[in-house]
Amino acid sequence: MSNNSSAGKSSLASRIPLLLITAVLVGLIIYLQWPASEQAQKSFKREVPVKMTKVVLAEFVDSVEAVGTARANEQVLLTSKYSNLIDEVYFEDGQVVKKGDLLVKFTNQEELAKVSELEANLSESTAQLTRLSELLTSKATSKSIVDQQTAKTKAIEAQLVSARSKVEELTIRAPFSGVLGFREVSRGSYINAGSVITNLDDLSVIKVDFFLPERLLTQIVIGQKVSASNTAYKNEQFIGEISAIDSRIDASTRMIKVRASIKNEHLKLRPGMLLSIEVLLATENTLQLPESAIIPIEDKHYVFVVIDNKAVRKAIVLGRRHPGVVEVASGLIEDENVVVEGALKLRDGAAVKVIGAVEDTATDTNDKGA
Repeated sequence: MSNNSSAGKSSLASRIPLLLITAVLVGLIIYLQWPASEQAQKSFKREVPVKMTKVVLAEFVDSVEAVGTARANEQVLLTSKYSNLIDEVYFEDGQVVKKGDLLVKFTNQEELAKVSELEANLSESTAQLTRLSELLTSKATSKSIVDQQTAKTKAIEAQLVSARSKVEELTIRAPFSGVLGFREVSRGSYINAGSVITNLDDLSVIKVDFFLPERLLTQIVIGQKVSASNTAYKNEQFIGEISAIDSRIDASTRMIKVRASIKNEHLKLRPGMLLSIEVLLATENTLQLPESAIIPIEDKHYVFVVIDNKAVRKAIVLGRRHPGVVEVASGLIEDENVVVEGALKLRDGAAVKVIGAVEDTATDTNDKGA
């Protein structure tokens, strides 16, 4: 009996270290797991700071972009019709001239002498015709003689017109108002027929030709507004309108050629400039949001709204886009508040804390198309 009691006590004593080790391990596990559990609980209860913005109803401009090269409203190379000696040059490089201003005069003494001679002949022939006409009235001469003198007088008149035209052609005048290019000739130089004297450009209006896809044919009309820009004037827009639409569509590119005219009162635009063109297609009021509020997931788009200080994810349908702004086709209403900053840290049902005032993101998308 005592032996059994001793054996029981010995067995219990041998188990005590094992029980102690087990208890220590359980306590250690609880100790290690407790801070993580508590931290996770605290993290779950943490409020995520966010900023909000309103869904606004604002003007949305639908436009299309293209590029084209600037051309002068009128442009011409001034050349000589005859080979001749230049008697005088009346312009300087880059001079602004008006229609009819004298630019160059060629040597014309021989032609002027011819005009003087014909004027004298015409005067004498006319006087003779007058005398014969008086004689015909009194039947002192025949009608055939008067007819011959009449024909002679008309021939001299025709020769005089031709001679005066030749004198006029030996002076070159500005065919229209504009700006001259570089002077290519000097006084006293001899030039051949067809030699370039200078170029003249009417810069009061700049024309620009560009191409648009054929699908836009029904959306463009004469008088439609366009906006042009150039790298030389980074923050300036030049406003014009469509002045012509080609009658044909290019069969190889399926593009239609369009011409716009832009007023150039201050002569800032020059022929040959590369212009970026934006054509205003339509303007309408739509619901809009900043792009930063949109969360794309696969082929869908979401935003977060706040209800009772909790984040609620809503699916929306997007429409057209402008840089930094998107059109909301459905899923939201005007003045509804959505998260614009901090949305990537949220999940559905997360506690949030709104910081700052709700932003008004009304964006003037008409800046580019005006």
